[in-house]
Amino acid sequence: MSWLQLQGVTRCFGKAEVLSGIDLSLGADEMLVVLGPTGAGKTTLLRIVAGLDVPDAGRVEMGGEEVTHWPPADRDVAFVFQHFALYPDWSVRRNLEFPLRAPRRQMSSGAIERRVGWAAELLRIERLLDRPAARLSGGEMQRVAIGQAIVRRPRLFLFDEPLTNLDAKLREALRLELALLRQELGIPAIYVTHDQAEALSMGDSMAVLAAGRILQQGSPEAIYRRPVSPVVARQLGQPAINILRVQRRGDAWVRESGERVMAASQGAGQMLLGVRPEDVAVRGGAVPGRVRLVEDAGAVWVLVVEWAGASIHIVASKERRFAPGETVYPQIDAERAMLWARAT
Repeated sequence: MSWLQLQGVTRCFGKAEVLSGIDLSLGADEMLVVLGPTGAGKTTLLRIVAGLDVPDAGRVEMGGEEVTHWPPADRDVAFVFQHFALYPDWSVRRNLEFPLRAPRRQMSSGAIERRVGWAAELLRIERLLDRPAARLSGGEMQRVAIGQAIVRRPRLFLFDEPLTNLDAKLREALRLELALLRQELGIPAIYVTHDQAEALSMGDSMAVLAAGRILQQGSPEAIYRRPVSPVVARQLGQPAINILRVQRRGDAWVRESGERVMAASQGAGQMLLGVRPEDVAVRGGAVPGRVRLVEDAGAVWVLVVEWAGASIHIVASKERRFAPGETVYPQIDAERAMLWARAT
């Protein structure tokens, strides 16, 4: 059963519709990752859930209650921002204590001390408690910012691209820690990002947002393997999915120039054929291709191949080497391929 629900949420700024009829659901012990490019409406979505903004239409429900017009304080939501919202001259301890000293909480000094110690131990920042925030590294600052959120033990976490400003290795480490921490706390969360690696690795469920609309919601694996459109498909996968214009001729999908690229068991007419680079073999096909570029991706090769009048990516095993100019015979795994109407 859904603990948080957004139904038909629309938000306009002037004549610009930033969110359009958003329907979203979140379970009581679930991390929902919202994936979308800059300008998709991700932050506006979080602000509406937090009560910092009010939709022009639609409703927001939490725990079975409509909260569309509730003020932020009554929702008990913790918001972790992209930029570290710390007081630089305060110690880490004081920054962590700050949200607990709000008058409405009425917590004793002893209770505050225990809560801060609990959060610091979870985040492994006990040694930093007496250090000024201005003397922290980027990763340490983000840990403290997350600590400010978890120390409150809120009903809901909202994460607005909190790892964007960190270097790649630190971002990867904190991504794992944050996902495990949320599981341990058992508090639902919405995490918005433009980073597909975060979306695929962190979420129990995922929603793809573009131009203010939810294009698809489901498990990360389902969206990766069965995207409803090329727009969704292109947001996931590295290298990006190969998309070819094809048409049905007899028992085959062929290119407009006549090359047969895959057997056809269903569908008809003109379509878009999508196939992930890891689902194309370098041998077994009938149409030759020419290797233009070989990229070393560590565990595998990534080949850029001119084939059937298009440039495609193929992920190949390192069992052998490849060279530019070499001839290969790509074969698409038909069970992994996707077909969409060209109107999509």
